[in-house]
Amino acid sequence: MNEGWIHVRGLKVETRIGVPDDERARPQELLLDISMRPPVDFSGMADGIEKTLDYHAACLAIADLAATGERKLVETLADETADLLLGRFGAVEVRVEIRKFILPQTEWVGVSLRKSIS
Repeated sequence: MNEGWIHVRGLKVETRIGVPDDERARPQELLLDISMRPPVDFSGMADGIEKTLDYHAACLAIADLAATGERKLVETLADETADLLLGRFGAVEVRVEIRKFILPQTEWVGVSLRKSIS
Protein backbone atom coordinates (compact mmCIF):
# COMPACT_ATOMS: atom_id res chain seq x y z
CA MET A 1 0.00 0.00 0.00
CA ASN A 2 1.23 3.48 -0.88
CA GLU A 3 0.87 6.18 1.69
CA GLY A 4 0.35 9.46 -0.16
CA TRP A 5 -0.21 12.71 1.72
CA ILE A 6 -1.65 16.08 0.71
CA HIS A 7 0.00 19.04 2.46
CA VAL A 8 -1.06 22.62 3.11
CA ARG A 9 1.62 24.81 4.68
CA GLY A 10 1.13 28.15 6.37
CA LEU A 11 -2.67 28.44 6.25
CA LYS A 12 -3.50 31.78 7.89
CA VAL A 13 -6.61 31.88 10.06
CA GLU A 14 -8.08 34.46 12.42
CA THR A 15 -9.43 33.30 15.76
CA ARG A 16 -10.12 34.41 19.31
CA ILE A 17 -7.96 32.16 21.44
CA GLY A 18 -6.08 32.27 24.72
CA VAL A 19 -6.49 31.62 28.40
CA PRO A 20 -6.75 35.24 29.64
CA ASP A 21 -9.94 37.08 28.71
CA ASP A 22 -7.97 40.03 27.34
CA GLU A 23 -6.08 37.73 24.95
CA ARG A 24 -9.38 36.50 23.49
CA ALA A 25 -10.72 40.06 23.24
CA ARG A 26 -9.34 40.49 19.72
CA PRO A 27 -8.71 38.03 16.92
CA GLN A 28 -5.19 36.64 16.49
CA GLU A 29 -3.62 35.26 13.35
CA LEU A 30 -2.46 31.67 13.59
CA LEU A 31 -0.59 29.59 11.03
CA LEU A 32 -1.60 26.00 10.40
CA ASP A 33 0.24 23.23 8.62
CA ILE A 34 -2.09 20.45 7.55
CA SER A 35 -1.29 17.01 6.15
CA MET A 36 -4.12 14.75 4.99
CA ARG A 37 -4.00 11.16 3.81
CA PRO A 38 -6.80 10.42 1.34
CA PRO A 39 -8.71 7.14 1.44
CA VAL A 40 -7.50 6.18 -2.05
CA ASP A 41 -3.85 5.62 -3.01
CA PHE A 42 -2.62 8.13 -5.57
CA SER A 43 -2.24 5.36 -8.14
CA GLY A 44 -5.90 4.41 -7.64
CA MET A 45 -7.15 7.92 -8.28
CA ALA A 46 -6.72 7.51 -12.06
CA ASP A 47 -6.48 11.31 -12.35
CA GLY A 48 -10.06 11.66 -11.03
CA ILE A 49 -10.56 14.72 -8.85
CA GLU A 50 -13.55 13.09 -7.15
CA LYS A 51 -11.20 10.47 -5.67
CA THR A 52 -8.95 12.92 -3.84
CA LEU A 53 -9.42 15.46 -1.05
CA ASP A 54 -10.56 18.98 -1.90
CA TYR A 55 -7.85 20.95 -0.15
CA HIS A 56 -9.32 24.30 -1.21
CA ALA A 57 -12.68 23.53 0.39
CA ALA A 58 -10.88 22.10 3.44
CA CYS A 59 -8.90 25.33 3.90
CA LEU A 60 -12.06 27.42 3.69
CA ALA A 61 -13.79 25.17 6.24
CA ILE A 62 -10.82 25.35 8.62
CA ALA A 63 -10.80 29.16 8.40
CA ASP A 64 -14.55 29.22 9.13
CA LEU A 65 -14.08 26.84 12.07
CA ALA A 66 -11.30 28.99 13.53
CA ALA A 67 -13.35 32.18 13.15
CA THR A 68 -16.33 30.68 15.00
CA GLY A 69 -16.52 31.20 18.74
CA GLU A 70 -13.71 31.46 21.24
CA ARG A 71 -11.30 28.88 22.63
CA LYS A 72 -8.88 28.96 25.50
CA LEU A 73 -6.59 26.24 24.17
CA VAL A 74 -4.79 25.87 20.85
CA GLU A 75 -5.05 22.13 21.55
CA THR A 76 -8.84 22.40 21.24
CA LEU A 77 -8.60 24.03 17.81
CA ALA A 78 -6.14 21.36 16.65
CA ASP A 79 -8.51 18.58 17.72
CA GLU A 80 -11.53 20.26 16.12
CA THR A 81 -9.57 20.77 12.89
CA ALA A 82 -8.53 17.11 12.79
CA ASP A 83 -12.11 15.96 13.38
CA LEU A 84 -13.35 18.25 10.59
CA LEU A 85 -10.88 16.81 8.08
CA LEU A 86 -11.56 13.21 9.09
CA GLY A 87 -15.33 13.63 9.20
CA ARG A 88 -16.40 16.06 6.51
CA PHE A 89 -13.57 15.65 4.02
CA GLY A 90 -12.94 11.92 4.21
CA ALA A 91 -9.28 11.94 5.16
CA VAL A 92 -8.21 8.69 6.83
CA GLU A 93 -5.36 10.29 8.75
CA VAL A 94 -4.37 13.89 9.44
CA ARG A 95 -1.56 15.85 10.99
CA VAL A 96 -2.28 19.34 12.27
CA GLU A 97 0.30 21.81 13.51
CA ILE A 98 -0.74 25.22 14.80
CA ARG A 99 1.64 28.09 15.45
CA LYS A 100 0.68 31.01 17.67
CA PHE A 101 2.65 34.25 17.91
CA ILE A 102 1.98 35.41 21.44
CA LEU A 103 5.17 35.33 23.52
CA PRO A 104 7.50 38.21 22.71
CA GLN A 105 10.66 36.27 23.54
CA THR A 106 9.80 33.43 21.10
CA GLU A 107 9.37 33.06 17.38
CA TRP A 108 6.19 31.05 18.01
CA VAL A 109 4.57 28.51 20.29
CA GLY A 110 2.47 25.68 18.99
CA VAL A 111 0.94 22.27 19.12
CA SER A 112 0.84 19.33 16.76
CA LEU A 113 -1.63 16.48 16.55
CA ARG A 114 -1.81 13.30 14.50
CA LYS A 115 -5.21 11.63 14.32
CA SER A 116 -6.78 8.87 12.21
CA ILE A 117 -10.15 7.26 11.75
CA SER A 118 -10.76 4.29 14.01
